[in-house]
Amino acid sequence: MTGPVADALARFRRSGSPWLDLPFFSGDAADTVAARVDERIAQGATVLPAPENIFNALALTPLTAVKAVILGQDPYPTPGDANGLAFSYVGSRRLPASLKVILAELPEAPAEPSRGDLTPWAERGVLLLNTALTVEKGKSGAHLRYGWAALTDQAVEAVSQREAPAVFLLWGAQARARAALIDTTRHGIVESGHPSPLNRQRDFPGSQPFAAANAWLAAHGVAPIDWRLD
Repeated sequence: MTGPVADALARFRRSGSPWLDLPFFSGDAADTVAARVDERIAQGATVLPAPENIFNALALTPLTAVKAVILGQDPYPTPGDANGLAFSYVGSRRLPASLKVILAELPEAPAEPSRGDLTPWAERGVLLLNTALTVEKGKSGAHLRYGWAALTDQAVEAVSQREAPAVFLLWGAQARARAALIDTTRHGIVESGHPSPLNRQRDFPGSQPFAAANAWLAAHGVAPIDWRLD
């Protein structure tokens, strides 16, 4: 079966990305997931983000360029909001509440952030990877069990296996569960609760993850990340 997601996968494979060495792409897993998502499209579901953006996180941040990793759950379920990067928002309405909480922790946080497109971070070595690369309109979490999670696990392991140090920013229980995949003798972990306002423990505000990540990188001989978006 062919479809827009299978076509996007084929284009990504032609890119020659270092991520293509992951078992997810070299075996049948990627084709199986793409076929399942394309089946939903054939059934009338609106799948997000646009096909050309599904693999943006890997396309914009090659394995060799990763300095930091931020893991999300899945794309925003409203058309036009997501661009394939975890937490990144390109919609025209107010910024999502979780993203506002995240941006408030920036070293030079604007009083009222107006930009939610995190593409500059991806281009500077921040892997912004969701656990599921697709979602359905109005159905958050719809594709979390479709098989995308294997890609997330393998990507985390691939960064962990590198000699070059990187720092993992793990926010919330799902992200923190992947700490077991990380070699902490070579890489850093900055953990906190999830930035969602629904997090009753409120253990993300004030955690200063970006300053902590940069401090770890600098201590291990890696140039700090420029987290500015403007």
